[in-house]
Amino acid sequence: MNVVESNMVGHILATPICSGSGDRIVWPFTAYGSTNSRNDLSSLWKSIWNAKVQSKIKVFLSGSFVSILALKALVFVDNLKPQEMEGKMSWTASDAVDYKGFPADRSKTGGWVPAALILGIEIVERLSTMGIAVNLVTYLIGTMHLPSSTSANIVTDFMGTSFLLCLLGGFLADSFLGRYKTIGIFAAVQTLGTATLAVSTKLPQLRPPPCHATYSSNNCKQANGFQMGILYIALYLIALGTGGLKSSISGFGTDQFDDKDEKEKSQMAYFFNRFFFFISFGTLMAVTVLVYIQDEVGRSWAYGICSVSMIIAILVFLFGTKRYRYKKSMGSPIVQIFQVIVASIRKRKMDLPYNLGSLYEDTPEASRIEHTEQFRFLEKAAIVTEDDFEKNVYGSAPNPWKLCSLTRVEEVKMMVRLLPVWATTIIFWTTYAQMITFSVEQASTMERSFGSFQIPAGSLTVFFVAAILITLAIYDRLIMPLWKKWKGKPGFTNLQRIAIGLVLSTFGMAAAALCERERLSVAKRAIGNPATLPISVFLLIPQFFLVGSGEAFIYTGQLDFFITQSPKGMKTMSTGLFLTTLSLGFFVSSFLVSVVKEVTGTRDSQGWLADNINSGRLDLFYWLLTILSLINFAAFMVCAIWYKPKKPKSGVELGAIGDGEEKC
Repeated sequence: MNVVESNMVGHILATPICSGSGDRIVWPFTAYGSTNSRNDLSSLWKSIWNAKVQSKIKVFLSGSFVSILALKALVFVDNLKPQEMEGKMSWTASDAVDYKGFPADRSKTGGWVPAALILGIEIVERLSTMGIAVNLVTYLIGTMHLPSSTSANIVTDFMGTSFLLCLLGGFLADSFLGRYKTIGIFAAVQTLGTATLAVSTKLPQLRPPPCHATYSSNNCKQANGFQMGILYIALYLIALGTGGLKSSISGFGTDQFDDKDEKEKSQMAYFFNRFFFFISFGTLMAVTVLVYIQDEVGRSWAYGICSVSMIIAILVFLFGTKRYRYKKSMGSPIVQIFQVIVASIRKRKMDLPYNLGSLYEDTPEASRIEHTEQFRFLEKAAIVTEDDFEKNVYGSAPNPWKLCSLTRVEEVKMMVRLLPVWATTIIFWTTYAQMITFSVEQASTMERSFGSFQIPAGSLTVFFVAAILITLAIYDRLIMPLWKKWKGKPGFTNLQRIAIGLVLSTFGMAAAALCERERLSVAKRAIGNPATLPISVFLLIPQFFLVGSGEAFIYTGQLDFFITQSPKGMKTMSTGLFLTTLSLGFFVSSFLVSVVKEVTGTRDSQGWLADNINSGRLDLFYWLLTILSLINFAAFMVCAIWYKPKKPKSGVELGAIGDGEEKC
């Protein structure tokens, strides 16, 4: 009698009825469900029974016992031939179901077509968010008549909230809604936000009366509380939609490819490249076409286009419902992390045993993580006591808030070790924030003519996007091959790329300070405080290009670092952790602007960040960011040296695991 292990009900349902064999499937089922979720055995039984395969089930047994072993439920299916089962199951995608909840058929679900339908929403999301962000400061100053520093803070707070809400979107997707519903709901929320913004910029009652004074005039009437309230509602609806979408689109796109199939696994790698391309394409359209429409046609038209585009993208997304592959939610890693922390605090007064074997462990040998000596106090969560187990209908099981496996503890340790590197990358996104706030305001005061064409101030960020694309192309086609020939490695490590990004952004801030010093000298010599200074806007290109090149390195380095150095079950969590560096970078920018304005302002002057940029000392603010970037880089180097990278399993272990899988 052969015994074939399976981890999905889909594998059982896909198995044909054959005669002349007494083989059977054994399905391990942990106390918290086959995927560590809170599903009980009754839901398993119902799913099999409702699938109308009762004839396959001969006996359904469940048993429980508590030690270092887990609760197991065994589903025995008679009359199975393993060799026929393997061939029959090739048409199903592992760990995935279709829209009806049945095993996903490879020929009818997943692949490039459904992935492309999902990416359509990502293009429109980038078009809307970046198209609004890069040109919002000019609207706040020129139309809403707000001070320069206040306008910059509104933009950075908007962007910071957008990325911070990725954690909320990820939590809802992992714990309740699933990625498909999360994308649909939050796409609709963003559509509502852009529509509200279109109305806000169209109705004259929702903005102050026009002011035809010169740029240096401060006699214009500012927007009142009601007008700003409507604007805030629109912006933060968009931020909420962005947070929900960014947390699920990339994940749902990769769900359309089976990483256990070699062909589809290679396609998944191309998906990541095309995903980044679509992000860049959407951003490029935002800073060129959409910004031009805002300035030359009307903002309400531009934001209306965003709303209509998202509605079309949603309809296209829903059109692919029957073609998508869906994966079961595994629960939020945030809850699992808090379980370890709470359990270790409960047992803080207990002593760790000398023998690691005395600590609780229910993870299969092949999936365990190598023990580390750092943060050993967390291991107290794995100390076994009598009160750690609770009785249920199947026997007893450990309470996860009182007892956690040693592997779960090591997973939390891995996440904790990421935090120092995480903290030292925040300042980069603070410098990035200047590119879509003060740098755009700088551009609005400079000569922007290119022949007979007037370049919109917000469109100067096209050099930023161009720098990213050029840097990635040079790195991929030139640096990586040369580095492989010289060092034998396929490019820089993730920490090296982050370091390069930090260095480039530091030089970018220094270049911005020098450029602003030159612009201010021209402003002082100008007669009559003209709205446009006789200095070319192309002087800003070095700062855009240096910070843009820095983003190309640091973004890919961070994403690689947080995904590869995190536990397998916490990839979504680690991606969210990466996105919070963007969020906090924008919030730090807002904080610095407020502090600098308060500290440097006096009765006679408004300090470095005056309402009129020509009367301030923005160059000193840029020098401050340069110094902070240098200090941060030194701290990053210390953290990078301290960090101990995740150790891959040895070749012997991998070979053993592979052999075990082949035998199954």
